[in-house]
Amino acid sequence: MSGTPHDHYASGHDDQAHDHDHDDHKPVNEHDDGPPGEYEIMSRAMQELLEQKGIITAEQVTKRMEQFDEEFPYHGGQVVARAWVDPAFKQRLLADGRAACAEMGAMLEAERLIAVENTPQVHNVIVCTLCSCYPRALLGMPPTWYKSRNYRSRVVFEPRSVLREFGTVLPDNVTVRVHDSNADMRYLVVPMRPAGTEGWSEEKLAGILSRDTLVGVTVPRLPA
Repeated sequence: MSGTPHDHYASGHDDQAHDHDHDDHKPVNEHDDGPPGEYEIMSRAMQELLEQKGIITAEQVTKRMEQFDEEFPYHGGQVVARAWVDPAFKQRLLADGRAACAEMGAMLEAERLIAVENTPQVHNVIVCTLCSCYPRALLGMPPTWYKSRNYRSRVVFEPRSVLREFGTVLPDNVTVRVHDSNADMRYLVVPMRPAGTEGWSEEKLAGILSRDTLVGVTVPRLPA
């Protein structure tokens, strides 16, 4: 993929890894989310019907979504921060992600959570090529770009190009592994802990672990 023989696509649907050749696609567009799926169409139709009957307004829907986003418990950063400071917890997370997250109060919707660890030799990135399967209990609502047809297709074939568009430039000797989520299996990236964070509290470490770092499109960076 993207001119290197070292990148791999690991499908959560069949657990097989494959090499892919570079393919040209248009750049990632934050607002390119492709045609709506069946459930999205049903949701939109229900919302429009309720609005027509005067039961709710579009403004109320928007406000509730914003409130939900503010109140939703984002456990992902806390989980990875614990893994950074507690080697035993990290081993449990890598062995059984769902059980380890449950220790911290994060109850996942999928049967399995696979935590994949970034190293100096390997960088992991997550996608759902069929729809938008995503560990919401850990990361909140999926962003528009994650659901877009553009991201879902391009990150498989040219992950380095997509990562560059997020500001993540990797050395050629680093293998990029793309992991495909599905309804029963979700993934979480455990980024490398940045140098200069020795002695930080878990809370402070969690503050540099954004959703994008745990999907793998960016890496944790210290505040300027």
